[in-house]
Amino acid sequence: MFDRDRRASRLAKVLGLAMSLASFATLAAGSLKSPNDFKTIGDAKARSIALFTEAGKVIQHPRCLNCHPKGDRPTQGEDLHAHTPPVIRGADGHGAIGMQCGTCHQPVNVESSGVPGNVGWHLAPAEMAWQGRSLGQICEQIKDKKRNGGKSLEQIGEHMAKDGLVGWAWMPGGTREPAPGTQDQFGALIGAWIDSGAHCPKT
Repeated sequence: MFDRDRRASRLAKVLGLAMSLASFATLAAGSLKSPNDFKTIGDAKARSIALFTEAGKVIQHPRCLNCHPKGDRPTQGEDLHAHTPPVIRGADGHGAIGMQCGTCHQPVNVESSGVPGNVGWHLAPAEMAWQGRSLGQICEQIKDKKRNGGKSLEQIGEHMAKDGLVGWAWMPGGTREPAPGTQDQFGALIGAWIDSGAHCPKT
């Protein structure tokens, strides 16, 4: 009896350790490095590219890609499947007349129905489509005033660090996977990328 209890106790400890390691791995997979982690990169251009590549974990995450579709129909889910019910962008990114985004998407997440929400819910402009593009292509797109809504780099940084709809990516509700890190961490990476010359990856 004593040996059996001792074996059970050891097994419980091993299982507990395994679960702790699994939890740590999950947290690590969903984390972001800080700008300080890149200070050892002496070359400013290489450091800038590394910073944007780290920020790319957010930019290329489904929470962002779903609202930056390559067509006029948003996608949803981790697998970027077509939005259900079928809706289209409309003239201003808020949906077609009679089927506006706000018809279903309320100012906050509705947990009972699973419908996500934010007071500014809408699609990114068509010229800011990210799906199907490499991180380097998205980077050049973000910098191009003809394709970013006429924003300066400083305005882009402010948008990514402070915008409420961008921030929804970290509070998606339901069983949705949040974007890595936090909006503050993401904003810090983008700010450091801008300060280091806003260089883009080649791919």
